[in-house]
Amino acid sequence: MFHKLPDELHLISETAGKLSRDHLEPLAATLDSGEGRESFLKNLNLLAANGFMGLNISSDYGGTEAGATGFALAIAKLAEGCAATALTVSVSNMVAEVIQAVGSQAQRDAYLPKLTDGTFPAGGFCLTEADAGSDAASMRCRAAKDGDFYVLNGSKLYISSAEYAGLFVVWAVTDPAARKGKGISCFLVEANTPGLIIGKAEKKMGQTGSATNEVHFQDCRIPASALMGEENEGFRIAVKELAGGRIGIAALAYGIGVKAMETAKVYVSERKQFGQPLSAQQGIQWMLADRETELEAARLLVLQAAALKDDGLPFAKQASMAKLYASETAQRATYTALQLHGGAGYLREYPLERYARDARITTIYEGTSEIQRLVIAREILKDF
Repeated sequence: MFHKLPDELHLISETAGKLSRDHLEPLAATLDSGEGRESFLKNLNLLAANGFMGLNISSDYGGTEAGATGFALAIAKLAEGCAATALTVSVSNMVAEVIQAVGSQAQRDAYLPKLTDGTFPAGGFCLTEADAGSDAASMRCRAAKDGDFYVLNGSKLYISSAEYAGLFVVWAVTDPAARKGKGISCFLVEANTPGLIIGKAEKKMGQTGSATNEVHFQDCRIPASALMGEENEGFRIAVKELAGGRIGIAALAYGIGVKAMETAKVYVSERKQFGQPLSAQQGIQWMLADRETELEAARLLVLQAAALKDDGLPFAKQASMAKLYASETAQRATYTALQLHGGAGYLREYPLERYARDARITTIYEGTSEIQRLVIAREILKDF
């Protein structure tokens, strides 16, 4: 089914790969050290100029109309160069897709062009809270109606790109008396809105080039027109969009794994021990064979989920399968690649330890591996 990509999708993948090699990969180690933010933002602008900030967005708003499959292919290639940048692109595309799916015409006209053309360097997805991670329906952030306004109060946690996002999609409780998950609404909040405060930057294990912050709302007044979709129906929007976001994270994890194994294959072909290349050892060959087989399976799961989404068919189960398998495969791939480098893999002179750190979070954000298993089990058992 996926043995040959259509020309337009092949071009997207090829273009993403070239930008990744030429611009993202040379900056990745600098970003990982905590520097290079200005160059990082220039790369985001370059990606926007090449259509990567609106991959599944209508051309009416400056989008590429590449679909979910084009999105997955692009994120995978970008992740090969820099996982932190690929994450920023993935989340920003996710924000744009929410607006396109449920936003009013005025909201789409006002915000989508600014996301796709780089006017907003990125978008922020404000769902998680301190007591509402996997159990997102337990959020406490409130949006109280006040005439023609809503007043937001509360805090969001682990928000990617918060420091430089131009726009946030925010979920908040609008009906505290409603049963769990039924009194939540979805809003658009611009970054410069009074009462929106970007909190401390988190010090992370990996993907350090992507900012992750707390976002606080202190009597943050937004117009009633900032509501997206129907009042009190926002949680359903979040669940649907998280499924699409999982395709992006699955593709990102796959890209990291591919890059790690490519690095390892070069090393074991050149490194000699006992008078022959490491690649001549059967044990090494088996390690390579297992990881390559797993990565190919991950690729097919990602493409299957994306194809179902593109066809307008149910894809939540397949997205969770792809995210679960690709993220856990990336763990094995990066650790195998590091092991094949021996002591050199443990040194920061080589990128293996960064790949391992970058891959680790993919089993956690956009729903942990444990949550993915629950989603998959629920889907396969619902008819019984």
